[in-house]
Amino acid sequence: MRRAFVAALVRSSPALALCASAACATAARPPAGAAPAVAPDSAPGPLAFPPVPRVTGKLDLRVVYPPDGATILARDSTFIFGSLGTGDAQLTVNGVTVPVLPNGAWLGWLPLPPRDNPRWSLVAARGSDTVRVTRRLVLPPARPMLSESGPLAVDSASLRPGTREARLATDFVRVALRAPRSATVDWIAADGTRRSLRPPANPAADSSLWATDIEARLLATPGRLVVARGADTVSLVTPRVALVDSMGPRYAVLGDRPVTLTATAPDSDRVIIGRPVASGGTYKWFFLPGTVVEVTGRSGDMVRARVDRDLSVWFDGADVRELPTGTAAPVRVAGNARVVSRGAEWSDLVIPMAERPPVAVTETADALVLELYGTTANTDILNFDSRDAIVRRVTWEQMGQGRARYVVSLHAAPFGYLVRWERGALVLRIRRAPVVNPGRPLQGLTIAVDAGHPPGGSTGPTGLYEAVATLAISQRLKTMLESRGATVFMTRTAPGALGLADRPELARRAGAHAFVSIHLNALPDGVNPFTAHGTGTYFFTPRSEPLARAVQRGMVRRMGLRDLGTNYDNLAVLRPTWMPAILCEGAFVMMPDQEALLRTAEFQEAYALGVVEGVESYFRGLVGR
Repeated sequence: MRRAFVAALVRSSPALALCASAACATAARPPAGAAPAVAPDSAPGPLAFPPVPRVTGKLDLRVVYPPDGATILARDSTFIFGSLGTGDAQLTVNGVTVPVLPNGAWLGWLPLPPRDNPRWSLVAARGSDTVRVTRRLVLPPARPMLSESGPLAVDSASLRPGTREARLATDFVRVALRAPRSATVDWIAADGTRRSLRPPANPAADSSLWATDIEARLLATPGRLVVARGADTVSLVTPRVALVDSMGPRYAVLGDRPVTLTATAPDSDRVIIGRPVASGGTYKWFFLPGTVVEVTGRSGDMVRARVDRDLSVWFDGADVRELPTGTAAPVRVAGNARVVSRGAEWSDLVIPMAERPPVAVTETADALVLELYGTTANTDILNFDSRDAIVRRVTWEQMGQGRARYVVSLHAAPFGYLVRWERGALVLRIRRAPVVNPGRPLQGLTIAVDAGHPPGGSTGPTGLYEAVATLAISQRLKTMLESRGATVFMTRTAPGALGLADRPELARRAGAHAFVSIHLNALPDGVNPFTAHGTGTYFFTPRSEPLARAVQRGMVRRMGLRDLGTNYDNLAVLRPTWMPAILCEGAFVMMPDQEALLRTAEFQEAYALGVVEGVESYFRGLVGR
């Protein structure tokens, strides 16, 4: 289940998708006139699949999604799906006829019910046999309309800042409120200081949102927002913003808490994730546990920390443990560095330092760029062997105050790397691409196959659980890979749950040369499944994109579903850097006919065959590296 389409990779949402009637099976294939997705090594096209089986049995109306009482965030339309237990019955939802497949599965795309009666009324009928089911929905209240005349009213829920806010005294904090454009909005401090708010100039923005930025020091005592129109006024108290620097600099350590799989492992892949903004920000930085940072702000459950003079990053508060008042600032000086060959597979760039630095690695076509935040480079000597099979050369420079940059030039494009802290030194471990046999590209390689979920995962109209289907596909994939000479590491071989972060770490410990996660896609409320289903592949690091593209070509060719393309996505199982990592969303289980196909050996074989052909094609492209 793809994170871009659901609340999180661990979130569950309605499941996979094919078409909702036999008649739309052809629509799942690329449209006429479209350029076919052809692999470099031409292979046969889609396999033949059996039709949806006909089921005749007891009329049993079941709704898989949405559950009773579900909150639906869609604006006007959304989907509902389930099964009748038999294919010879009819179904209406709120009076609208919904097609039923021969196996009894159904999927409807319908307007939302009225807000004064938010429920689906389902009626299944076969002759005189009738079954009725009601599903209650929760529809979020519409955002209040602010009248430009009559009694003055504002949207108090839109008031910003919220509670639990903390900033440096010199920070500017957004103060905002939705109010009629015919009014005036002013912020008034306890000492009478006044600041006027203004509506946005951008016509695409919420025209009723008034805002301005005010110094945190002025918000350290409660103020008031006063909205006025003629003699009519509304006054709201603005929450106090705490000043984090009122007692001097405060420091905290990142990631000082146990984890499940790797709590005692010295080679843990655990990282602490940073975001550019407090809420809604995507993952951008990955820091080593034990790194000390200066706390410069809070917003709800998020903590802001300064990692050098020019960069501040937001962290989940659960990953931040504040140190006692008076803790000294970390002093990070990078000493003389060296490149150490560790055999044919990898080499280490070792940089001695007294304390862990916040660090970032950027990939280029033939180099890794290592940036150390809050660090001064005192690297007089940088030793490396010109005969090293991986590293060609290393250069460094001081990028202004408090940021050191090391550029590791490689003999070939980066294949894999790790950042570690070992015995008082920062270590960048660089992995060499495997030697590939042109005739049997997978011979001697280790491929990690990750059957997606649990936890989470989707369920199809007739009850096919995503984790069950992905395991069946993964087992077929294992057999195919082994027949081509690969060693296969399965992250999961049983129904039990396995953590997201544990999966790629287990693969790294197994020495995997590629990580392939098998999933079935899902859609969020409000997205039409009849126009948004298909096959897609996802990657995070640039090194993984060629593998993703090769596998996408293979899957589209073998399954014949709509090509949703190869896409960047910031998912937990895609972030490992030791090997290329991809996530495959071969089909949509919420789509009734795709769910039926996923129950067949033929379609499972096609999914697995598309993946293995793509993996083989990718490694064949590494010949000679």
